[in-house]
Amino acid sequence: MAVETVRGLVYGPSGKQLDVYRPAGASGPAPTVLLWHGIGPDERDVLEPLARTAAEGGLLVLVPDWRSDAADGGRAHLLESLTFARKEAGGLGGDGEACVAAGWSMGAGAALGAALRPEIADGWRPRAVVCVAGRYDLPARTTGTAPLDDLAAGRDPGVPVHLVHGSRDAIVDAHYSRDLAETLRAAGRAVTAVTLQEPETDHAGVIMAAYDPAADRCVPTTEAHAVAAGRMVAGVLAEAAGA
Repeated sequence: MAVETVRGLVYGPSGKQLDVYRPAGASGPAPTVLLWHGIGPDERDVLEPLARTAAEGGLLVLVPDWRSDAADGGRAHLLESLTFARKEAGGLGGDGEACVAAGWSMGAGAALGAALRPEIADGWRPRAVVCVAGRYDLPARTTGTAPLDDLAAGRDPGVPVHLVHGSRDAIVDAHYSRDLAETLRAAGRAVTAVTLQEPETDHAGVIMAAYDPAADRCVPTTEAHAVAAGRMVAGVLAEAAGA
């Protein structure tokens, strides 16, 4: 499916920007995903290969910049982008009220936090959460509390949680996702479904990228393990969004 791209939309008072990837010529509202990058400040571009692949499968994908080095750890940027997705996705060809919250690396915990603490969005919860290569014992940048601590305190995401983590991840070990899956599956949880997939790739490979030491950032790659893993993640996003 052909993909239309809209770059550099300002999404809130901070002046931060996001990119839109959507299927060209869709006949109706596309299932929508808000996709957050990791700890590198303003790195929405690193998610382009994954976002484009997901859009080829029929999704509207919004990829905002945010700055983890901001005084509040990026919370205001993340919440501004969440508000934008809810209010503006309809005008961009999607459905903001039923969108999926997704994130990679540091963005994964942020996405899960949005479901665990719906008060940050006036009681709203995403349709589902997709967490890619994240850690959940650290404070989520959306909430300031660690998802595992919230779970231990009795909070529940209340929506499906889909986890993907490269089995060869040397930056964030896959046990963080395994531990989260085990906790979510504990008896009595209100989460409606939990899935965990571990493709044979590394931390950047799950987003169809590779780390470039010279640039000190992730760049697109066509290595087979990364392409396969990225397609898997795009499929998980589609499943979570009901595509």
